[in-house]
Amino acid sequence: MKIAAYNYREFDEAIYFNKFSKQYNVEIVPIRANPTVENADLAKGCEGVTVITQPITRDIISKWAEVGVKHISTRTIGYDHIDLEAAKEFGMAVSNVTYSTGSVADYTVMLILMCLRRMKSIIKRAEGMDYGLPGNIGREIKDLTIGVVGTGKIGTHVIKNLSGFGCKIIAYDPYENPEASKYAEYVSLEKVLSQADVLTFHTPAVPSSFHIVNEDSIKTMKDGVVIVNTARGSIIDTPAFISALDSGKIGGAALDVVENELGIFYGDYKYQVVPHHEMSILKDYPNVLMLPHMAFYTENAISDMVEHSICHILEGKSII
Repeated sequence: MKIAAYNYREFDEAIYFNKFSKQYNVEIVPIRANPTVENADLAKGCEGVTVITQPITRDIISKWAEVGVKHISTRTIGYDHIDLEAAKEFGMAVSNVTYSTGSVADYTVMLILMCLRRMKSIIKRAEGMDYGLPGNIGREIKDLTIGVVGTGKIGTHVIKNLSGFGCKIIAYDPYENPEASKYAEYVSLEKVLSQADVLTFHTPAVPSSFHIVNEDSIKTMKDGVVIVNTARGSIIDTPAFISALDSGKIGGAALDVVENELGIFYGDYKYQVVPHHEMSILKDYPNVLMLPHMAFYTENAISDMVEHSICHILEGKSII
C-alpha cells in the first residue's frame, strides 16, 4: 500500500515515517508542501493521504477522489480543518489520531503556573536587565480553584497533574469520567465558569463548544480570572476576550491556539505582517502568553501521530 504524507517534515517526522513504513510494510510518498488542488495529483496511486492542521477543502478532496485516494487521515486529534461533508460526498474515509496525553497535560500545567507567576513579564523585563520586583508578584496555586472544562483523556490527565498541588479542582463535561471524579468535583458549566480562579479548556471543536468564552459568560467569571486554552481557538470569542483583557476582567491568559489560525501556524513571519490582526494584538499584552499551537509537541506524541495515522489508513478506520 502507498500513503502520501503531506506536510512531511524531515526534522521530526521522517524518522517515524521510516520506522513505521517498514514495520507496517507500506510505502510513504513524502510531500513537503501543504495539500492544494495543484499538488493533489502527487497522491495518485495512493490508498490514503496523511495530513496535519491545514485546510482540506472540497476542491482538494474532489481531486484526491479523481486520482483514487480513499482515505484522509489527519495526524491530529482535531479534524475541524477537514470538509467532512465533502468527504462523505466523495465516499472518502476520514480518521484522526490520539497521542500521548502527557504532552498537552504537562504543557497545560506549565502554562497555568507561568500565568500565576507572571513569567512573561519577568522574562521580558529580565531580558532588558530590569530585575525589579514591582508588578511581578505571583499567586500560589494551592490557594485557588481550578476549573477544567472537558474531561476526556487530556482533561483527566490535567486533573491528575493538578491534584498534587493541593488546589480545589472543579470540572464540567456532559459525560462524567469516573477517573476524573476521583480528583475533581463535577459541577455545571455555569458554576465552573463563575467559580474558578483559573479556567483551562480541553474540549473538541464542536457546535456545543463554540465560543464558550463570550461576552456574556465572561461577565459571570471572577474578576482577574486566568484563562488557559490548549484545545481549539473556536472555544473563545476573540473580540470579547480582548475587550475583557483591556478592562482587567481577565487577569491573564495562555493561548496555545487562537481562532482562525489555520494556514498561519507553523509559518515563519519574521519581518512580515502576520495576516491575523487579533494575533498581533494578543501577543503584545504583558499578561498573555500567545503560543504557536505546540502543546502536543513531544517526541512521544509525534511518534504516536505518525503511527496511528498509518494504522488507521491500513485498517480503514473512519469517523464518518
